[in-house]
Amino acid sequence: MKLYNSLSHEKEEFIPHTPGKVSMYTCGPTVYHFAHIGNLRSYIMEDVLEKYLRYDGYDVKRVMNITDVGHLTSDADTGEDKMLKGARREKKTVMEIAKFYTDAFFADCEKLNIKRPDVVEPATNCIAEFITMVQGLLDGGYAYLAGGNVYFDTSKLSEYYVFNNFEAEDLAVGVRDGVEEDGNKKNKTDFVLWFTKSKFDDQELKWDSPWGVGYPGWHIECSAISMKHLGEYLDIHCGGIDNAFPHHTNEIAQSEAFIGHPWCKYWFHILHLNTNSGKMSKSAGEFLTVSLLEEKGYDPMVYRFFCMQSHYRKVLVFSWDALDNAAAAYGKLVAKIAALDPAKTGENADGVAALKASFKAALDNDLNTSLAVTALYDVLKAPISDAEKLSLFADFDRVLSLNLIGAAEKLREENAAPAADGETVAKIEALIAERLEAKKAKNYARADEIRAELTAMGVTLKDTPEGTTYTIG
Repeated sequence: MKLYNSLSHEKEEFIPHTPGKVSMYTCGPTVYHFAHIGNLRSYIMEDVLEKYLRYDGYDVKRVMNITDVGHLTSDADTGEDKMLKGARREKKTVMEIAKFYTDAFFADCEKLNIKRPDVVEPATNCIAEFITMVQGLLDGGYAYLAGGNVYFDTSKLSEYYVFNNFEAEDLAVGVRDGVEEDGNKKNKTDFVLWFTKSKFDDQELKWDSPWGVGYPGWHIECSAISMKHLGEYLDIHCGGIDNAFPHHTNEIAQSEAFIGHPWCKYWFHILHLNTNSGKMSKSAGEFLTVSLLEEKGYDPMVYRFFCMQSHYRKVLVFSWDALDNAAAAYGKLVAKIAALDPAKTGENADGVAALKASFKAALDNDLNTSLAVTALYDVLKAPISDAEKLSLFADFDRVLSLNLIGAAEKLREENAAPAADGETVAKIEALIAERLEAKKAKNYARADEIRAELTAMGVTLKDTPEGTTYTIG
């Protein structure tokens, strides 16, 4: 397998530290709001990577943090804590916010068939580990106290900008326009390891430390949590490309200063999901979530399929038209699988082996999911039995997790349901038309009554951008 390594800026053969075993770390969500589908693109692609490594025979241990403290609204260690901002917005405690949005994140992951990592560790569970690491950096001369806070001293490094060939002045204050420089820093690129009460007196979550009552900076948590569960040698670190600087850059700086040797071999960064107006965010335009997709009638698997059709290192542009095209393609693929007859058996071992080799070759080539999807269509066209085709779809879906077999079985059941007589169909369609008019008139109570009446008749409605469809039985 070859993966593009953001650290070396080239594809490299994947060779883990320990043969047959892979240690993998994923930057988890800051749980102050729902995840938008741009965030979830990263988790989908990381999920495919993990599942493919397992499919390829590796013993994978994947760890993910949950940021429930310390992530500021600016990556330059200034501004309000995102968790505190969320708590104020909803008039709840920080921990209530963290619990609610952590559960919501994993509910979205479940809908998208994203496997839960082996270890999920909230930052608030690891305060002792953060303090140990900060103290080690102070003892080693890589950190200093100023203004009540502990800072990492980037001037002690031979190289700081490891992911890009930028000049120091180009990124001096954390790559954010309008960021106010922190006067406590010795160098513009230094970053906070631990805040004390001298700076954020309104912070809800605080802990005792050798430097005063305070809380950790955002960057320290991923380094400490990774080392706690995966040791001093990490194989793969994943995350969105926006984390490469400063977050991942700072992780490398503090981790290697603390342990005294190279830390992570491969850095796996996923590019943005954009809209036609630019990068997707929680504050700009329509807040696109999995729940919103469902409200508009889309199966979450359609969004997963949409993500699979593009390479993870390419910017993916979202539009409703593009999602409609993915929905149509996914529906046609499922219909073709549903039409296969498992009773039609036969044996073409060479043909099956060639198809498996093609699927593996796609994913071995820097996780090329678009070619892996093409391999699905190759199965449909191949001169092998229907039973062998169904077996291959189930096998490939161990990685792609598109629910192909389950969706096909559901479609077969729906097609086998008894057809309604003409009078019943006419009544159903009249009620659907009346419901549409009620919704247009904002008479939602009547619309709900009609849905309930149809449900009692055994009719299931599905509202889509193209109109309302229904199934019976």
